[in-house]
Amino acid sequence: MSILSLAILIFILMESANVAILYFWPGGQLGNGVGVFHAFHNPGNEEQRLFAGYLVNWVAGVKLIFIFLLAVILTVGTEQLRMWAVVAMILSIATYFWRLHPIIKKLDAMGCITPKGYSKALGWMIAGFLMMFTAALVVHILSGVM
Repeated sequence: MSILSLAILIFILMESANVAILYFWPGGQLGNGVGVFHAFHNPGNEEQRLFAGYLVNWVAGVKLIFIFLLAVILTVGTEQLRMWAVVAMILSIATYFWRLHPIIKKLDAMGCITPKGYSKALGWMIAGFLMMFTAALVVHILSGVM
């Protein structure tokens, strides 16, 4: 198994667990469970509760798209396609720091998240995915050159 395939497989397994959490235990605080957000447990009204539920399931569905596409690439794709998939993953995951991380940091600072400091932990987890994919890409490129 190539280093790219290994990185993709690790991501598939981790994100599959996150999808299960979002679909079956969305109020949990493990993985991508949204139970860390106080607003999830205390919606202002029924409309906000339904909207929050819709968004949680929408995120889970989008994650499934990534998982299934990566699974297809992993099983029938060429090594070159896997390399470009890893590049795409690096770019798409990096967008977290552009739009989502500033929001969750602010919510954390406002005391709207339990446990306090969760934004830092999540940031490091996502940075870990970026480092994993980047390291796999570098190793792949360097091993192909030598």
